[in-house]
Amino acid sequence: MDRKTGTASMRLARWACRLTDSDVPPAVRRRAVSCVQDTLGVALAGSTSGPARAARTLCGHADHGPATVLGAAGGYSPRAAAFANATAAHALDFDDNCYAGFVHGSAIIVPALLACAQAACATGSRAVTAYVAGAECEYAVGAATRGRLYERGWWTTGVLGPIGAAIAAARIAGLGVARTHHALALAVAMASGTKSCFGSDTKPLMAGRAAEAGVLCALLAAAGASGPRRPFEDPHGFVACLNEGIFDDEALSRLGTRWYLEQPGVDTKRIPVCLSSHAAVDAVRELAARHRLRAGEVARVICDVPPIVVSNLRHARPRSPAEARFSMQFAVAMTLRDPDWGLEALEPGRLADPGLGTLMQRVSMVSGPAWREPGRAAAAPEGASVRLELRDGRVLSAYRAKAIGSADTPLDDAQMDRKFLECAGPVIGAARAAAALGTIHELDSARPVQALLDALAPAASPGAPRTAT
Repeated sequence: MDRKTGTASMRLARWACRLTDSDVPPAVRRRAVSCVQDTLGVALAGSTSGPARAARTLCGHADHGPATVLGAAGGYSPRAAAFANATAAHALDFDDNCYAGFVHGSAIIVPALLACAQAACATGSRAVTAYVAGAECEYAVGAATRGRLYERGWWTTGVLGPIGAAIAAARIAGLGVARTHHALALAVAMASGTKSCFGSDTKPLMAGRAAEAGVLCALLAAAGASGPRRPFEDPHGFVACLNEGIFDDEALSRLGTRWYLEQPGVDTKRIPVCLSSHAAVDAVRELAARHRLRAGEVARVICDVPPIVVSNLRHARPRSPAEARFSMQFAVAMTLRDPDWGLEALEPGRLADPGLGTLMQRVSMVSGPAWREPGRAAAAPEGASVRLELRDGRVLSAYRAKAIGSADTPLDDAQMDRKFLECAGPVIGAARAAAALGTIHELDSARPVQALLDALAPAASPGAPRTAT
């Protein structure tokens, strides 16, 4: 670390506190609003899931406060709302991702900052700047790990998520540099999470805990609690214990000059499964459309992917929707059946379809030597070379470095709006979803954040009280 500018945690705190609305370029602010929109859409869809219901049950009505929990009536503490809403936001694995750390950033930061923004009666523009501060700091730390953290088996969303959430919450609370440093240091010291959670309810619940931890650390710092002075550099700290001593200081030095929200950017998911399957799915979809293929014509599909994809997609024969989200076989088989499949494909009972099971048996996954070539992992971190062997003897192949929806080939505004409406409409009604979308589009303004959360509430049935579930 550069001792002339202080410890890594102090440098991050100083940058986050000094960031002003006008410091953030308009394109970055628009990207931030888009991330909020996507997160709220998938959180509404995820609010009906089992993990989200469990999170709301844990919150309970005893935890009163000013913050909104999606799918529940009444007000909750910021900690409870952050926990419940972040769990919902990650429950369907439909939320965004950033390759600066291989981390799901928005699903953790957005619930934390909105809960704190409600408590602080903050404006939308203040929340947007807080999101940028949290995301940029989290992604800077993620980039500094050079991907080793994720490769070692840590679930970076659980480890790094509290950093982004704590910074965003501290910004909303108006903490100064010293108190923000303590919030960050507490978050770094408490960080945890392993990829053993993949394919289980633990994963979204751990996302909820990461958001709650960020809020808790900011509140503790505001109350006078202190964290370690050097949480990254300490001999028993983050870098030594979690990342084998690797930490690229240059990743922090670029803060405010180059924006992680633009480069590498944020990847928005087109389908609700782990991003590791998306490039292969898009390649299969492209081949099926180009050659007008039906599922029955395909004898075999071979997906040649990076080792990290094989590691992530560990469920060749998924037994539950949670496991299906981490199954290349499921994602590709569904694509052969319906190239435009979405949330309905993961409804309970779908995996019992024998036809889908037969298709999954035709899909295999390998990791060939080409993925070990220098620079290949950086160019195509979750890419895929796909080979389709047809029953008539033809062999078709395609390659994708990154998926549709990635920062290189982003979803356009119309696609983003459609995704939000498809996620939110079944939960709060089509009319309210459309109205809420308009409110989100106007988030970066002097309007209070509370107006946005009010817009996301479902319409109550006449004479029927709304209750938490």
